Amino acid sequence: MSDGKRNLVANPARWLQEFLDLEASSGIVLMFAAALAMLAANSPLSPLYEGTLTLPFEIRLGTLGIDKPLLLWINDGLMAVFFLLVGLELKREVLEGHLSSARSASLPGFAAVGGMAAPALVYASANWGDQTAMRGWAIPSATDIAFALGILALLGPRVPSALKALLLSIAIFDDLGAIVIIAVFYTANLSLAALGVAALALVGLAVLNRTGVVRLAGYFMFGVVLWVAVLKSGVHATLAGVALAAFIPIGRPDRTAASPLDQLEHALHPWVAYGVLPVFAFANAGVPILGLSPADLLRPVPLGIAGGLVAGKLVGVMAVSALAVGLGLASLPRGVRWSQMTGVAMLCGVGFTMSLFIASLAFEQGGLAYPGVDRLGILVGSLVAGALGYLILHVTLPAADQVDSAKN
Repeated sequence: MSDGKRNLVANPARWLQEFLDLEASSGIVLMFAAALAMLAANSPLSPLYEGTLTLPFEIRLGTLGIDKPLLLWINDGLMAVFFLLVGLELKREVLEGHLSSARSASLPGFAAVGGMAAPALVYASANWGDQTAMRGWAIPSATDIAFALGILALLGPRVPSALKALLLSIAIFDDLGAIVIIAVFYTANLSLAALGVAALALVGLAVLNRTGVVRLAGYFMFGVVLWVAVLKSGVHATLAGVALAAFIPIGRPDRTAASPLDQLEHALHPWVAYGVLPVFAFANAGVPILGLSPADLLRPVPLGIAGGLVAGKLVGVMAVSALAVGLGLASLPRGVRWSQMTGVAMLCGVGFTMSLFIASLAFEQGGLAYPGVDRLGILVGSLVAGALGYLILHVTLPAADQVDSAKN
């Protein structure tokens, strides 16, 4: 076992720092991918960009085949890997990390509930009565971990570790809520036969886990079967990644070795951060704005999304957090002030990746009623929330020289 892996097992704080550093740097890559998508969609390359995303691709084995355009292979296939990583992170945090006790999980849990409910209400108030538009009520509810932590990283050592952990925990709860929303509200007509196959795959995974199998190959074999079955069932295929993560062992039969969950999570992080998410951003962030006017941003769908990400997130996170602390159900982390909590709440409005993903589900059956304006609302809302969050924290965090003197 390498010294790096042994140190990760022995020092969870170092593991968290490596995780935060990786997410922060991947935010820059995400921004670059989104900018390239915007450039491609609004240049002479637009036909090539759109044509590539609609290029059909088929995998067939006898009578069983999967035939989808490239865009859906990205959204249904690559994003399943992203959700596998989210599931692994969530399992580790709940069992061993910052969410392993009711005390540590209470504030981010309450904050996430408020941060999901209030943006949905803002969106619904702007689009009430439009049945197609109301399918997008959950778009502003989620937080993009990579972007939010990337913005936080711009403030350098001025950011206390407790504040980073708080933002990370809220975003993880947000992702969990988004998973539940996708499973409940964005599920098409169900195939009982495919669900039966998925259930058998889950039984196989449970048997591997209960019998103490630690080799990941067996889990991947059942995971592939599970993904295909879920894809064919009408439930969104990315949920197979979360289900697979629940069965990956977190125990360490050898105290000197990392657990299968640790190994897989550590291996997946760079691929997801620098591969899966940038590819997803490039495929989904290309908004043709040449045909849009500033007035389009004031249409109910983009206005509801942007308003939910900026105002809804801030009000929801702060109001429910203040209520929970006031009732004695939670407390602010040591060294974190309410003014800094306001900056974190604002950064939670950076929805980008998850918002784009939910928008693709919400309007994939909505025809051309809202071409591009949903993504316009996501991009504008995320940029404004990110900028305001940075400014609030820039003003409220201690200066760099104060941080250095405190360390000395």
